[in-house]
Amino acid sequence: MAVAVSDAVTWALRALPFTVLASLRASRTVQYLGARMPAGVMVILFVYCLRDLPLTQSRAAAPLAALAVTVGLHLWCRGLTRCSHARPRGCGSTPGHRTGGVPVPCRPPRAAGPSSRA
Repeated sequence: MAVAVSDAVTWALRALPFTVLASLRASRTVQYLGARMPAGVMVILFVYCLRDLPLTQSRAAAPLAALAVTVGLHLWCRGLTRCSHARPRGCGSTPGHRTGGVPVPCRPPRAAGPSSRA
């Protein structure tokens, strides 16, 4: 009996956030936070990791090089990790991702073969 109660409480606690979030998805505040929060979290992480870095000493070279590589790869890939290779550019989980705010519908790729030639 105790195991069943424990399972029920655990399941309810795990399902509760999804139930609450379902009613908030249309909220402009939640949409705003969903769009802005990832960049904000990255800025906080950046400041936290590099806050005590002495820029005038040679031991700052490795963290700064890692930062340069990370930024360079991010700019070079331009969000390729978010978008599947089978989707058109700009088709991502965020509406308007890489399209200047214009939502791009995600279509499955055409099947290879004689029927795909027109």
